[in-house]
Amino acid sequence: VLAGVIEKFVSHLSESRSDCYFSTGNYKAMDADVKNESLSSVQQLGVEMTVRYGKYLNLLKEHAENGLCFVLMNCEKFLKQQQRTVESSLCCLQERCAGYDWFASSVFLMMSGDGEKTLTFLQRFSRLLVSAFLWLPRLHLSMHLPITTVESGIHPVYFCSAHHIEMLLKAELPLVFSAFHMSGFAPSQICLQWITQCFWNYMDWSEICHYIAICIFLGPDYQIYMCISVFRHLQQDILKHTEA
Repeated sequence: VLAGVIEKFVSHLSESRSDCYFSTGNYKAMDADVKNESLSSVQQLGVEMTVRYGKYLNLLKEHAENGLCFVLMNCEKFLKQQQRTVESSLCCLQERCAGYDWFASSVFLMMSGDGEKTLTFLQRFSRLLVSAFLWLPRLHLSMHLPITTVESGIHPVYFCSAHHIEMLLKAELPLVFSAFHMSGFAPSQICLQWITQCFWNYMDWSEICHYIAICIFLGPDYQIYMCISVFRHLQQDILKHTEA
């Protein structure tokens, strides 16, 4: 039900010019186009984990790997059309986006392993501002970013969302903020990990779906409030660990 509502919502917004923050070219997903492409070893490992998790949740059937690989390779090809070439020695600025696409995998599970539906959704979703914050590979080497931002290798989620999380944490939960400060570990680091992984391995599947839905329906600032609410929930544990 949630997948259907999100699909309709994004479809409606993506047809409204005032709601489309990014312009995207026309891309048609074709099996033949990605036949010669291959996934990196990290991506293959991610596919195995996603399929295992999807089967555990009874969301995927047999041979779901092929559908997910089709989605990931087409996403890479689709996003490549909006990337710029940067000469840099930074590993994170090499042509391929480092790491695994957890957001696309989450959408694939929400769509019960329907690759075509997932791709259509992601293409429409990529026009909206919220895609910049939920779908991290979306802005990898993106031509939508100033060249200085691209060359820094720092994702906008870090200097936007994570920065605001630290500001809010200091005001809302000063004890938690102090605990992090004393540990020499920045709360923004763990938040970037949560956001990059779409809270996989941290929350239950229903909560992951709610996180994605809330940010899509109410706006990307809810990503910040979500992280603050998690810190509030963990406050007693964090303070106990600090004392110990």
